[in-house]
Amino acid sequence: MAAAGLDWVCIDQQHGWSAGHDAGDLVTAVRAAGAHALVRVAWNRPEEIGRVLDGGAEGVIVPMVESAEEARAAVAAVRYAPEGRRSWGSARTPYTSVPSDVPAANSSNACLVMVESVQAVERVQEIAAVDGVDGIFLGPFDLALALGTPLPALLADRSDTSPLGRVVAACREHGIVAAAYGGTLARAEVLREHGFTMLAVSSDDALVTDASTTLAAQARTLH
Repeated sequence: MAAAGLDWVCIDQQHGWSAGHDAGDLVTAVRAAGAHALVRVAWNRPEEIGRVLDGGAEGVIVPMVESAEEARAAVAAVRYAPEGRRSWGSARTPYTSVPSDVPAANSSNACLVMVESVQAVERVQEIAAVDGVDGIFLGPFDLALALGTPLPALLADRSDTSPLGRVVAACREHGIVAAAYGGTLARAEVLREHGFTMLAVSSDDALVTDASTTLAAQARTLH
Protein backbone atom coordinates (compact mmCIF):
# COMPACT_ATOMS: atom_id res chain seq x y z
CA MET A 1 0.00 0.00 0.00
CA ALA A 2 2.75 2.45 0.89
CA ALA A 3 4.53 1.71 -2.38
CA ALA A 4 1.36 2.33 -4.38
CA GLY A 5 1.78 6.10 -4.24
CA LEU A 6 -0.19 6.96 -1.11
CA ASP A 7 1.04 10.05 0.73
CA TRP A 8 0.54 8.48 4.16
CA VAL A 9 -0.60 5.27 5.77
CA CYS A 10 -2.26 5.04 9.18
CA ILE A 11 -1.58 2.08 11.43
CA ASP A 12 -4.67 1.75 13.60
CA GLN A 13 -4.36 0.74 17.23
CA GLN A 14 -7.81 1.95 18.30
CA HIS A 15 -9.92 -0.28 16.08
CA GLY A 16 -7.16 -2.51 14.74
CA TRP A 17 -4.78 -5.11 16.14
CA SER A 18 -1.44 -3.46 15.36
CA ALA A 19 0.27 -3.26 18.71
CA GLY A 20 3.75 -3.86 20.08
CA HIS A 21 6.30 -5.22 17.65
CA ASP A 22 3.70 -5.36 14.87
CA ALA A 23 3.34 -1.58 14.91
CA GLY A 24 7.10 -1.07 14.71
CA ASP A 25 7.39 -3.47 11.79
CA LEU A 26 4.51 -1.80 9.96
CA VAL A 27 5.93 1.69 10.52
CA THR A 28 9.29 0.54 9.17
CA ALA A 29 7.63 -1.01 6.10
CA VAL A 30 5.58 2.10 5.36
CA ARG A 31 8.53 4.45 5.66
CA ALA A 32 10.81 2.17 3.64
CA ALA A 33 8.26 2.26 0.82
CA GLY A 34 8.32 6.06 0.78
CA ALA A 35 5.07 7.02 2.49
CA HIS A 36 4.59 8.82 5.80
CA ALA A 37 3.71 6.54 8.71
CA LEU A 38 1.13 7.71 11.23
CA VAL A 39 -0.32 5.72 14.11
CA ARG A 40 -3.77 6.16 15.57
CA VAL A 41 -3.18 5.27 19.19
CA ALA A 42 -5.83 3.49 21.24
CA TRP A 43 -6.33 6.45 23.58
CA ASN A 44 -4.82 9.72 24.77
CA ARG A 45 -2.19 8.15 27.03
CA PRO A 46 1.46 9.28 27.11
CA GLU A 47 2.90 5.77 27.31
CA GLU A 48 1.08 4.72 24.12
CA ILE A 49 2.02 7.88 22.25
CA GLY A 50 5.67 7.72 23.30
CA ARG A 51 5.97 4.04 22.42
CA VAL A 52 4.84 4.42 18.80
CA LEU A 53 7.02 7.50 18.31
CA ASP A 54 9.97 5.53 19.72
CA GLY A 55 9.10 2.93 17.09
CA GLY A 56 9.58 5.42 14.27
CA ALA A 57 6.09 6.78 13.66
CA GLU A 58 6.15 10.25 12.18
CA GLY A 59 3.04 11.31 14.00
CA VAL A 60 0.04 10.23 16.00
CA ILE A 61 -3.70 10.55 15.61
CA VAL A 62 -5.23 10.81 19.08
CA PRO A 63 -8.90 9.79 19.39
CA MET A 64 -11.77 11.38 21.31
CA VAL A 65 -10.14 14.68 22.28
CA GLU A 66 -12.86 16.91 23.72
CA SER A 67 -11.10 19.90 25.29
CA ALA A 68 -8.05 22.13 25.11
CA GLU A 69 -6.73 20.41 28.24
CA GLU A 70 -6.87 17.01 26.56
CA ALA A 71 -5.26 18.45 23.42
CA ARG A 72 -2.42 19.88 25.51
CA ALA A 73 -1.90 16.47 27.12
CA ALA A 74 -1.54 14.90 23.66
CA VAL A 75 0.96 17.55 22.59
CA ALA A 76 2.98 17.09 25.78
CA ALA A 77 3.23 13.36 25.08
CA VAL A 78 4.50 14.00 21.54
CA ARG A 79 7.15 16.65 22.33
CA TYR A 80 10.37 16.47 24.29
CA ALA A 81 11.05 19.11 26.96
CA PRO A 82 10.78 22.03 27.15
CA GLU A 83 7.75 21.85 24.81
CA GLY A 84 6.41 18.67 26.32
CA ARG A 85 7.05 15.72 28.60
CA ARG A 86 8.00 12.93 26.19
CA SER A 87 10.74 10.73 27.60
CA TRP A 88 13.64 9.74 25.39
CA GLY A 89 14.61 6.10 25.19
CA SER A 90 16.57 4.14 22.63
CA ALA A 91 14.47 1.85 20.45
CA ARG A 92 15.28 -0.97 18.05
CA THR A 93 14.36 0.77 14.84
CA PRO A 94 16.40 2.26 12.01
CA TYR A 95 14.46 5.52 12.29
CA THR A 96 15.24 6.58 15.84
CA SER A 97 18.44 7.72 17.48
CA VAL A 98 19.60 10.07 20.20
CA PRO A 99 17.75 13.38 19.57
CA SER A 100 20.78 15.61 19.18
CA ASP A 101 18.55 18.43 17.94
CA VAL A 102 15.45 18.54 20.16
CA PRO A 103 13.62 21.31 18.22
CA ALA A 104 14.09 19.32 15.00
CA ALA A 105 12.88 16.15 16.69
CA ASN A 106 9.83 17.94 18.06
CA SER A 107 8.94 19.54 14.75
CA SER A 108 9.27 16.27 12.84
CA ASN A 109 6.51 14.45 14.77
CA ALA A 110 2.93 15.43 13.99
CA CYS A 111 0.19 15.62 16.62
CA LEU A 112 -3.31 15.33 15.20
CA VAL A 113 -6.26 15.21 17.59
CA MET A 114 -9.60 13.70 16.69
CA VAL A 115 -12.81 15.69 16.98
CA GLU A 116 -15.70 13.24 17.02
CA SER A 117 -18.17 14.29 19.70
CA VAL A 118 -20.66 17.08 20.36
CA GLN A 119 -18.44 18.48 23.13
CA ALA A 120 -15.42 18.52 20.84
CA VAL A 121 -17.25 20.42 18.11
CA GLU A 122 -18.48 22.97 20.65
CA ARG A 123 -14.88 23.49 21.79
CA VAL A 124 -13.19 23.10 18.43
CA GLN A 125 -11.88 26.67 18.40
CA GLU A 126 -10.06 26.27 21.71
CA ILE A 127 -8.77 22.84 20.69
CA ALA A 128 -7.42 24.18 17.39
CA ALA A 129 -5.75 27.06 19.24
CA VAL A 130 -3.60 24.78 21.41
CA ASP A 131 0.08 25.36 20.65
CA GLY A 132 1.60 22.22 19.16
CA VAL A 133 -1.56 20.75 17.68
CA ASP A 134 -0.69 20.23 14.02
CA GLY A 135 -4.14 19.31 12.85
CA ILE A 136 -7.64 18.18 13.70
CA PHE A 137 -8.74 14.80 12.40
CA LEU A 138 -12.50 14.54 12.02
CA GLY A 139 -14.15 11.23 12.93
CA PRO A 140 -17.44 11.52 11.01
CA PHE A 141 -18.85 8.15 12.05
CA ASP A 142 -18.57 8.75 15.79
CA LEU A 143 -19.68 12.35 15.35
CA ALA A 144 -22.81 11.24 13.50
CA LEU A 145 -23.54 8.77 16.32
CA ALA A 146 -23.03 11.48 18.95
CA LEU A 147 -25.31 13.89 17.11
CA GLY A 148 -27.97 11.23 16.54
CA THR A 149 -27.97 11.93 12.83
CA PRO A 150 -27.33 9.64 9.84
CA LEU A 151 -23.85 9.96 8.37
CA PRO A 152 -25.14 11.07 4.93
CA ALA A 153 -27.07 13.90 6.60
CA LEU A 154 -23.97 15.04 8.49
CA LEU A 155 -21.93 15.05 5.29
CA ALA A 156 -24.67 16.86 3.36
CA ASP A 157 -25.05 19.68 5.91
CA ARG A 158 -23.73 22.87 4.29
CA SER A 159 -25.36 25.30 6.68
CA ASP A 160 -23.43 28.10 8.36
CA THR A 161 -23.45 26.18 11.63
CA SER A 162 -22.66 22.73 10.24
CA PRO A 163 -20.27 20.68 12.42
CA LEU A 164 -17.94 19.98 9.51
CA GLY A 165 -17.83 23.63 8.55
CA ARG A 166 -16.99 24.62 12.12
CA VAL A 167 -14.05 22.19 12.21
CA VAL A 168 -12.64 23.41 8.89
CA ALA A 169 -13.08 27.05 9.89
CA ALA A 170 -11.23 26.51 13.17
CA CYS A 171 -8.35 24.79 11.38
CA ARG A 172 -8.08 27.57 8.84
CA GLU A 173 -8.17 30.28 11.49
CA HIS A 174 -5.32 28.70 13.44
CA GLY A 175 -3.27 27.55 10.45
CA ILE A 176 -3.44 23.82 11.10
CA VAL A 177 -4.39 20.83 8.96
CA ALA A 178 -8.03 19.83 8.53
CA ALA A 179 -8.03 16.04 8.20
CA ALA A 180 -10.83 13.49 8.08
CA TYR A 181 -11.63 9.83 7.65
CA GLY A 182 -13.56 9.15 4.47
CA GLY A 183 -13.30 5.41 4.04
CA THR A 184 -14.50 5.60 0.45
CA LEU A 185 -13.59 7.84 -2.46
CA ALA A 186 -17.16 9.15 -2.59
CA ARG A 187 -17.12 10.27 1.05
CA ALA A 188 -13.58 11.61 0.67
CA GLU A 189 -14.76 13.77 -2.23
CA VAL A 190 -17.57 15.23 -0.12
CA LEU A 191 -15.16 15.93 2.73
CA ARG A 192 -12.76 17.59 0.30
CA GLU A 193 -15.58 19.85 -0.85
CA HIS A 194 -16.10 20.87 2.78
CA GLY A 195 -12.45 21.95 2.90
CA PHE A 196 -10.63 18.99 4.45
CA THR A 197 -7.21 18.65 2.86
CA MET A 198 -5.83 15.47 4.45
CA LEU A 199 -8.04 12.47 3.82
CA ALA A 200 -8.12 8.77 4.62
CA VAL A 201 -9.70 7.44 1.45
CA SER A 202 -9.93 3.73 2.24
CA SER A 203 -8.85 0.96 4.60
CA ASP A 204 -7.02 -2.32 4.18
CA ASP A 205 -10.12 -4.47 4.77
CA ALA A 206 -12.13 -2.42 2.27
CA LEU A 207 -9.39 -2.69 -0.36
CA VAL A 208 -9.14 -6.45 0.09
CA THR A 209 -12.93 -6.84 -0.01
CA ASP A 210 -13.30 -4.72 -3.15
CA ALA A 211 -10.46 -6.49 -4.94
CA SER A 212 -11.77 -9.93 -3.93
CA THR A 213 -15.31 -9.09 -5.05
CA THR A 214 -14.05 -7.85 -8.41
CA LEU A 215 -11.83 -10.88 -8.87
CA ALA A 216 -14.62 -13.33 -8.00
CA ALA A 217 -16.98 -11.66 -10.47
CA GLN A 218 -14.35 -11.77 -13.20
CA ALA A 219 -13.45 -15.38 -12.44
CA ARG A 220 -17.08 -16.46 -12.91
CA THR A 221 -16.98 -15.17 -16.49
CA LEU A 222 -14.16 -17.58 -17.44
CA HIS A 223 -15.07 -20.35 -19.87
